[in-house]
Amino acid sequence: MLVGTLFFSAMSVFAKLASARLPTMELVLARVVVTLIMSWWVIRKLDISPWGNNRRLLLARGFAGFMGLSCYFYAIAHLPLADATVIQFCNPMLAALIAVFALKESLRTIDVIATVCSMAGVVLVAQPTFLFARGMPLDPVAVVVGVVGAIFSAIAYVVIRRLGSTEHHMVVVFYFPLVTGPASLPLLALEGLVLPRGFEWLLLLGIGVAAQLGQIQITKGFKLETAGRASSVTYLQIVLAYTWGVLLFGEYPNALSIVGALLVVVGVFGVTRRPQS
Repeated sequence: MLVGTLFFSAMSVFAKLASARLPTMELVLARVVVTLIMSWWVIRKLDISPWGNNRRLLLARGFAGFMGLSCYFYAIAHLPLADATVIQFCNPMLAALIAVFALKESLRTIDVIATVCSMAGVVLVAQPTFLFARGMPLDPVAVVVGVVGAIFSAIAYVVIRRLGSTEHHMVVVFYFPLVTGPASLPLLALEGLVLPRGFEWLLLLGIGVAAQLGQIQITKGFKLETAGRASSVTYLQIVLAYTWGVLLFGEYPNALSIVGALLVVVGVFGVTRRPQS
């Protein structure tokens, strides 16, 4: 889980660096091309059908993943890295709420408290001007896009959970780039393709490889440890995001932003933590 978290943190840094000149959809396309190639290779090695059984849900998983990733990369490009990461980290809490309606899972009191806690944390991170006249407000459009991305990421997690009983996990992984690749092309045409230069090619490759290796390690981690303990390790990504923001991008958070990040961590911890058997 720790290694996987480090890979995903590296992916975010590569995306932040590349977004200085390259459009968001170009970063998304780079991410999914690598994933598509590596996933197809694994599926061929396993000798399983890549098309799955419930194609409607698999396509829904792919679309939700496309929206979640696109919004996240947009937020990374237009917000401080740490703040974009904190907003994205609301997705476990949102997934728990969506699962109540979509999967008929029970809603615990701690889930309600955690939801309020995390939402308060996002407000402190975003610091909207109508509440914080003297604060350092973030780009409101980027904040909204980041929240939408977290919602779609949560939907993707719920759909993945639903597909767990009928589909091989590699088929679920495969549908993400299968849908995201074609879906990103029209938007990339609107943004305009920018030919990468020199080091940017390595950044694009790094985005795809780091994301795929991170996904593999996180998947292994959830197989080896209980969900509560395993997911708690991923909170380190917020700490890493603040660290990279200061060291690489000169992004210094204020006290309210740090308090907000802590509230989001507490909220996510409350949702994902389960009693140990």
